[in-house]
Amino acid sequence: MSESYGTTAPDLSGVKHYDVDALGTRIHVAEVGEGPMVLFVHGFPESWYSWRHQLPAVAAAGYRAVAIDVRGYGRSSAPAAVDDYRMVRHVADNVGVVRALGEDTAVIVGHDWGAPIAWSSALLRPDIFTALGLVSVPYNARSDFKPSAAFRMMGGDKEFYIEYFQQPGRAEAEMEVDLPHWLLGMYFSASGDGVRARQASGDSSGGGFGVAPGGKLSDNFVWPEEGSWPHWMAESDFGYYTSEFTRTGMSGGLNRYRNVDRDWEDMAAFDGAAITQPSLFVGGEVDGPTVWGAGSIAKFGETMPNLHKSVILDGIGHWVQQEAAAELNAELLDFLAAL
Repeated sequence: MSESYGTTAPDLSGVKHYDVDALGTRIHVAEVGEGPMVLFVHGFPESWYSWRHQLPAVAAAGYRAVAIDVRGYGRSSAPAAVDDYRMVRHVADNVGVVRALGEDTAVIVGHDWGAPIAWSSALLRPDIFTALGLVSVPYNARSDFKPSAAFRMMGGDKEFYIEYFQQPGRAEAEMEVDLPHWLLGMYFSASGDGVRARQASGDSSGGGFGVAPGGKLSDNFVWPEEGSWPHWMAESDFGYYTSEFTRTGMSGGLNRYRNVDRDWEDMAAFDGAAITQPSLFVGGEVDGPTVWGAGSIAKFGETMPNLHKSVILDGIGHWVQQEAAAELNAELLDFLAAL
C-alpha cells in the first residue's frame, strides 16, 4: 500500500508530548513552538494527530501550537459515566489546559465536535479564549428547539446518525467488530474523495448519515479501492488512528453525542448568544455539516459579528485540516496575523 501524500508529510520531530492535570482531568497534550498559544480541539473519530499539518506550520509562524486528545480519546482520561462528557466538562478541560501550560489566554480552533467545544469555550470564558476558529461545523446559537427533536426531523424515515449513537453500546457493537474496516469507511465516505467515488458509481443517496430500520451506519459507506489510500492519508496515518481506537474503544468519543440534550439544558443562559471575539470559519464544499449549516453560515453577520472571514473550499469534504492542509494553514495564519 502506498505511503505517498498529496501534500508533504509534516515534520513532527519537534512536537513534545505530555499529560497535564486540567482541573482534575488528565489531558494529553502535543505541543510545539513558542509565542501566543493556539489550542486545537479535534472531533470524532480523531485525535491530536488530526492537526499534524497545522502544528508545525503555526509554530513556524511564531505561535505556541497545542493540540489535545479530547477526554475519552487517546491518552486523555476516559470517565465511565456518560454525563461526564457534557459540554461544560469539555470547556473546563480547555480552561485547565491553558492554566496548566502557564498561559492566561489562547486562540481556540475546533473541528467537527471540536467546533462546538471551541465555541462553547469562547462563550463561557471569553476572558481566556480571545479568538475562535471553526472548521467544518459553523456556529449555531442555542435555540428553543431541543437537539434530539431536530435530529429526528433530519433523519426522515431513517435514524439520523446522532440518534443512532444515543444508546450506549449500540454503535460500539457495529464499529468494534472490525474497527479498522469501519474507520477506513468512515474516513473515506465523509471525505471529498468518498463523495466523488459515490457520484462516479451513480449513487445519489447523499452519503451514509442515515440508518435504515435494522441497519447499520456503515451500510452506506464506501471504501477506497483495494491497495490504495486517499491522497490526504498515508497508511501510517491510518495506523496511528486504528492503534489509538483499538486501545481505547469508541465509547469515549460516542459519549459526546449522548449529551446533546444535557448541553441544551446546561447552556440555556446562552440562548441566542453571539460570539463577540474575532472569529474564522473554514468549511468544505461537500462536507455534510457545512452543507447542512448553510443557514447558520448565512447568519454569521448576526451570530459572529467580528468574523474575519468565512471560507468554503471547493471539492473538500469533512476532514478539512487533512484534505486541504495547505489551504487551511494559509487561512489560519492570515487570521492569526490579523489579531
